[in-house]
Amino acid sequence: MKSLRPRELGGIAAALALVADQGSKLLLLYAAGFARMAAGDAIPVLPFFNLVMVWNPGISYGLFPASSRVGTAILVVFSVGAVAGLAFWLWGLTSRSLAIGVGFVIGGALGNLIDRLLYGRVADFFHFYAFGYDWYVFNVADIAITLGAVAIVYEVLKPEHPHTT
Repeated sequence: MKSLRPRELGGIAAALALVADQGSKLLLLYAAGFARMAAGDAIPVLPFFNLVMVWNPGISYGLFPASSRVGTAILVVFSVGAVAGLAFWLWGLTSRSLAIGVGFVIGGALGNLIDRLLYGRVADFFHFYAFGYDWYVFNVADIAITLGAVAIVYEVLKPEHPHTT
């Protein structure tokens, strides 16, 4: 069996992130009935974790909320442009780990883009909290984007040749 090229690994990572994101959203929205829940309704799962229904009209952390069709269209165009730029970058990569990171970002961005196209906003469900602090509500696409971004930063910042002493 031949070894996969970096762009192929990135494509697989993108596909896995997209399928995991959209699958989890379909499961929670329709099989578990979250689509019928009021925004903010929560189901306690663990002492530090709830499943909660939040519709995010913006991007990460609710930044730049789109309050109109024009705003949503701008976010859609931005997302399509970002995915296209990342796909172009992915095509020429020679690093397998960097390609996987870029693929995760692409898959996560596509997952949230699909939500924006279908619903005009992004479905978020996972809420962690502890000791009086809580994190924003997020989804599988956000996890993929974060992991991909960490992988990209690591690849970009790691030294080319380890120093020997």
